[in-house]
Formats: sequence, structure tokens, C-alpha cells
Amino acid sequence: MTNRRWLLPESIEDVLPRDAARIETLRRSLLDEFARHGYEFVIPPLLEYVESLLTGSGHDLDLRTFKLVDQISGRSMGVRADITPQVARIDAHLLNRKGVTRLCYCGSVLHTLPAGFNATREPLQIGAELYGHAGLEADIEVIRLLAAALGLCGIAASRFDLGHVAIFRALAKQAGLAPEVEEELFGALQGKDLPTVRELVAGLADPVRSALLALPELYGDRRILDRAAQVLPALPEIGAALSDLRRLANALADLPLSFDLADLRGYHYHSGVAFAAYCSGSPGAVALGGRYDDFGRAYGRARPASGFSMDLRELARLSPNGEARGAIAAPWPEDDALALRDGDSALCPEGAVSTRTRAVNAEVIRLRAQGERVVLALPGHDGTWREAGCDRMLVRSGNHWIIESLKED
Repeated sequence: MTNRRWLLPESIEDVLPRDAARIETLRRSLLDEFARHGYEFVIPPLLEYVESLLTGSGHDLDLRTFKLVDQISGRSMGVRADITPQVARIDAHLLNRKGVTRLCYCGSVLHTLPAGFNATREPLQIGAELYGHAGLEADIEVIRLLAAALGLCGIAASRFDLGHVAIFRALAKQAGLAPEVEEELFGALQGKDLPTVRELVAGLADPVRSALLALPELYGDRRILDRAAQVLPALPEIGAALSDLRRLANALADLPLSFDLADLRGYHYHSGVAFAAYCSGSPGAVALGGRYDDFGRAYGRARPASGFSMDLRELARLSPNGEARGAIAAPWPEDDALALRDGDSALCPEGAVSTRTRAVNAEVIRLRAQGERVVLALPGHDGTWREAGCDRMLVRSGNHWIIESLKED
């Protein structure tokens, strides 16, 4: 029987050195950018009790969460499928600040099923959340931060789709829909399934029936907001939502904005504006976000909140590759002095270290201080250093050390 112990589960994969280096570079750059905007880094745990992990997050997150039994307490635990609820818990229950709190995070999440074709079940989620401000200024800030983050990754967003969950909620409430019908209609609108939408609203009275039928077609630039004001009923919640979207259109006029009033992703926990960023080369959104003011209530303190999240693996795939500079292969010294840490010369008396070794050691330290990757060429492995990532070599030329192209086939 073939040994299959090295195989990984479906949609779970290793990240190899080149891709891992790109992901880590992006992670550092993004977290540094968030920090420059005042977002503090937090690291929530990978596991939590299910009732805490899923509180207030809706049925969809429950289905995506792996569950197990804690052998210490006997209680059900879950492997996080989304870090956002954890950060909301930290803000509401642990930090317990009165004013505005800005938090950011990065870590692996695990999904029971992949989100789409060729998607991983272990995204590396990175995001930023702003708590404590109910005004649209918070939404404007996080959308601009998202645009800056994508630009930092070298990704040009083709559009930012904006919607508002209050519009559908107001129509569903006015229609008096049963919860199961509302859920089915929500799915049909999200999938732009017009035949199913027509079937589900057939028994409703106008103007709600006509408004629900119009939602999938209310998609486009800011002019669609004027169209929405004409075809949707004049409910206070709808008027306020359209006003919010107009203000965002004005404040973010330099971004490629579009509006989709039937985009209801995150409907179960979003409370206002919802947005998604798209770019060429990706079949779906590269970032999702929005306002979720009621989320913290489940943790004992409702807090206004707005934020976004992205998958670092996908960002690394979409960002310009660029040619990563290879490492330098440095000759192994005549003695083991190079293996010692700088400052450990007491372990190897200077008289026991050759002049050549000291020179190589000094050059390696200098190159590493400049940011170069320097690999000591262990004896007996000639011909293999290119596959180890080296493209140059450190060689002696007279009284000097120079760097040449690696001469390996």
C-alpha cells in the first residue's frame, strides 16, 4: 500500500519559502501601516468556547466553524473561522475603553468548507477595526485605510462596492416576512436569482413587492442612488441609508466607487454600510467590511464598530511578484569562528582564528547588517547552492572580498 502520510487534507496546503517570504513581507508592511494610523495589534486565541466564538455572528459562521470537545472542561470549543468577533470581544469585554479604540490583527482561520473554487480552507486573515464612533467618519476612515493597504500591496482596486443592509431590513420588516422566508429571499437577492425573487415576493403588496424586485437591478455608479430614491418606498430607514451612501460617495469621490443595494454579505451581523473591494485577477472580493454596531452587545457592551478583513495568501498571489533578490553563498571558514555570534570571540581566542577567517567573518557581518541574506556554504555541497536560494557568491580577490554571480549549472 502506498504511503500517503505526507498528503494534506483537501484545500489545505503548505506555504513554501518563496511564497512564505512574500506573505511575511506583506504582513509586516500592512501591520506597520495600520500602526501608523493608530491601530493597536492584538492576537486572539485560535480556539475558544463555541458560545463565545459564535455569539452574535449568525448561522453562516456557525456552519463554517470546526468544533471539538475540550478534554479539560468537557465544553464544546471551536477553531475560529473569523477573527472579527474575537476582536469585538476584546474591545467590549477586556479593554472596556470609553472612547475610540482602533485594533488590528493577523492570524490563520479555519473553514469547514472552502469559500470558492480553488480557495483554501485556511485563510490568513488580516484586518483592522474601529470601535466607539457611530458616525460615518469611522466608515470613511476604514475604507480609506483599506484603499491604502491595497496600494501598499501593489494592488489597484478596480472598484469598491458599497451597500447598506438597512434597506433590505426595512423592506422585509414592512412586508412582515416570516424568518424562513426572509432567509430564503436574502439568499436569492445575494445570488441575483431573479426567478426565485419573483416567486418569493409574488404574494406581497406594492410598493414593497416592486421594491424587492428592483433591488437586484439597483447596481452602478452614484446615479443609482437617485434611481433608488425614486423606486423604493419612502421609509425613514431607507431614506437614512441612501443619505449615508450619498455622503460616502462625496467623501470618497477619488476612489472607484460603485453601489449594489442587493449585496447583503454579512447581513446577519452588519448594521449599516457594507463594502467589498475588487481587483483584476481575482474572481471574488479581495476585501470585505462594513459596520456592525450591535455585535458587542452579546459580550455585555454594545459598541459602534466598523472594519474590514482580507486574506494575506490572496493578497500575496495578486500583488506584483517582483524579482526577489537571492542570497549570497559565503565560503565556510578554516575554523568555526564564523559560527560564533558576534561578540563571542572569548570562546575562540583571537590567536586561534586565522586572518582569512576574521576577514570573512567581518564581511559576512557587514553584508547582513546591510540587509543581505548570507548563507554559509557548508563543505561538500558544491552545485546545490542555487536551489538553496543563492544567486551570488562571496569570493576573495587579492586583499578584498567581492561578490560574483554564482557559477552553478
